[in-house]
Amino acid sequence: MKSSGLAHYFFIIVGLMMVIQSPKGQTKELIACGHPYYPPVSWVQEEQLIGVAPAVVKLIFAELGHQVRLDVVGNWKRCLSEVKTGHADIVVAAYRIDSREPDFDFSEQHIVDDPIGIYVNPINNKIYHSLDDLKGKTVGLLFGDSFGDSLDAFIDEHNQIEYVSEGQQNLKKLAQGRIDFIPLGIVSGKLQTQKFGYTKQIIAAPFKLKTEYYYLALGSHSELSQHLPYINQRLNELHQSGKIQQLVTHYSKTYLESSTEASKP
Repeated sequence: MKSSGLAHYFFIIVGLMMVIQSPKGQTKELIACGHPYYPPVSWVQEEQLIGVAPAVVKLIFAELGHQVRLDVVGNWKRCLSEVKTGHADIVVAAYRIDSREPDFDFSEQHIVDDPIGIYVNPINNKIYHSLDDLKGKTVGLLFGDSFGDSLDAFIDEHNQIEYVSEGQQNLKKLAQGRIDFIPLGIVSGKLQTQKFGYTKQIIAAPFKLKTEYYYLALGSHSELSQHLPYINQRLNELHQSGKIQQLVTHYSKTYLESSTEASKP
């Protein structure tokens, strides 16, 4: 047997032992939440949280003997708060930024990579060649949004921020010229502009930003952190096997084929 196969079975055995050693052999139902407007990573459709990250979380924790209930708790900021305070157990996927480190235990292996773009309205005839061109402009963000420490710091210092609760609100405001730009993952941005019919009114600016990563996050208070070695091992295996890329393709298609109304919480 190859060493990678031995490692896989070792982590399965460790996970099963943790379940067996729990009081009376019982495992509680875990509560997970996620970003409600970030396809294909996670989004709310017909009052259900779906996407790549929810699917991966349910798969891995099922292997550990846990049922996971995917809760729709409100906006993105509320989800982070629910896990931070112990009212929920898992954030299915979140950026690992400095301000979150004291309150969450993150997987070392990411779930998905997320190249970041700046989305603008080309009808305004404004050409943006770099972040410096965006100084003094108005940005649209969702409550709880982060796009990495460096971009967050730039926005805090140089931009006026208008917060909204729903992703479609931001897209509509940008399409109408009421804000100047939106930071958004390239993959999610393409899906959302296509979904809501804004492919002509909203485009990605022609410069690249860094790639951020979505990680599984547990509340720092949680006993589930003992499972992180197994979680990291399984995430790595799911990447190596191509399973996560298959899920990205599947859920991108699912998002585009769903009705606009179905994608509202």
